[in-house]
Amino acid sequence: MMRPFPLPALRQAGLHTRVGLVLCALAASLLLVLGGLWLHATRNAVHEEVEAATRVSEQWLKVVIGELQALPPGARGERLLAVAAGIGRVRANVLELRDADGQLRHVSPPSTYKAGREAPAWFAGLLASPLPPRHLGVDGYRLSLLPDSSRAVLDAWDELLGMAGWALLFLAALFAGVRQALGRALRPLDQVMQALDRTGSGRFDTRLPQFAAPELGRLARAFNGMADRLKAAVDDNVRLETAREVAEQMRNRLEDERRAERESIARELHDELAQGITAVRALGGAIVQRTAEQPALHGHAQSIVAVTGEMQDGVRRILHRLRPDADDLSVRLARCVEAWRRQHGIALDSRISLPDGGVDDELAQAVLRIVQEGLTNVVRHAQASRVELAVQAGDAELRVRLADNGRGAGRGPSGQAGCGLGLLGMRERVALLGGHLEFTSPAGGGFVFEARLPVNARSVVS
Repeated sequence: MMRPFPLPALRQAGLHTRVGLVLCALAASLLLVLGGLWLHATRNAVHEEVEAATRVSEQWLKVVIGELQALPPGARGERLLAVAAGIGRVRANVLELRDADGQLRHVSPPSTYKAGREAPAWFAGLLASPLPPRHLGVDGYRLSLLPDSSRAVLDAWDELLGMAGWALLFLAALFAGVRQALGRALRPLDQVMQALDRTGSGRFDTRLPQFAAPELGRLARAFNGMADRLKAAVDDNVRLETAREVAEQMRNRLEDERRAERESIARELHDELAQGITAVRALGGAIVQRTAEQPALHGHAQSIVAVTGEMQDGVRRILHRLRPDADDLSVRLARCVEAWRRQHGIALDSRISLPDGGVDDELAQAVLRIVQEGLTNVVRHAQASRVELAVQAGDAELRVRLADNGRGAGRGPSGQAGCGLGLLGMRERVALLGGHLEFTSPAGGGFVFEARLPVNARSVVS
């Protein structure tokens, strides 16, 4: 099966060019139909012209031959030859005279009308209408009229060439006029495309003017309405994102304040109450050792030792709740990762390796908050399908690395609403602990941040 001939230039042409070509093709088809009708009418006209000329010539020759009947028989043939030679060219016919032996004695000269020119054979074949020859005889001489339509066909050919030239001029003028008219009518589409490009690049204040054409006017109103709704939606999203960022920062601040308050309470319990209980228990133990022979006093001393022991255990439990052990950081991270994976349905690979000696509570809390901030940033801005988390202990430092395969551009801390305030807070937290935080966007895509924290981190500000 033959494939259609490709026309890449036509496919790449503008709309006004293609419409102009289509209209020209339709006009050319109409001209071809009219040309066919003209050809049919011309064929009939040529036939009628030649037929009429032949009939007139035949009648005239019959009159001439009738006059020759008055001459003696021997002189009629010579007189007919003289008459034929004097007649010359008969319109739309060739005149031939042959004697009794069939020898050609005379043939009319060629026509001087448009001499030397002939219509193309294929065109003559379209208009040809064969007519039978007419024969007249006198004393063995035969006078023949052979119909000849070549001059009429040549006139039709010249007329066709003239009409074809005017038709080509008409098609060229039609194409140029249609192309120019459509170009002027579609010129506002360039403004529409520029407005779409500006809107796509984030300039939501772009608006189109009201065009004179009703169709383009409706398009402009629809675009402006869409731009208004889009700008309102973006403003709402920015406000919502800003509110979320502010709420997140407030929550972090409150959590830091609560943690500091718990630590303060824990220190006071440890420094004040725990030491006092330890001193009371030591005195009770000393009394127990020295009153072994005094049962009444010895029993009360043992009760004091037991009660103070219970009080110490209670204080330890309270301190444990106020300041969780750093050794539980791996459990807390695992619990956070699992809850995030279930909530968002994003593949998350985690590798957690903490120092053997553990980390203090301030560093553990900072690591947990950094991981939470990083995972929140992935959900809000990354559009990722896979995340990798690594918390590994190094030489006197703890590395926290979070990488995703989502959008990398524009996710760094920029200071604009919705564009990284959480990352700014993360950087401030790491700096307070004497650490360093880096953000990178690999060439293959995605986003990576890595925090390096000293294992024995202490806040650099009080």
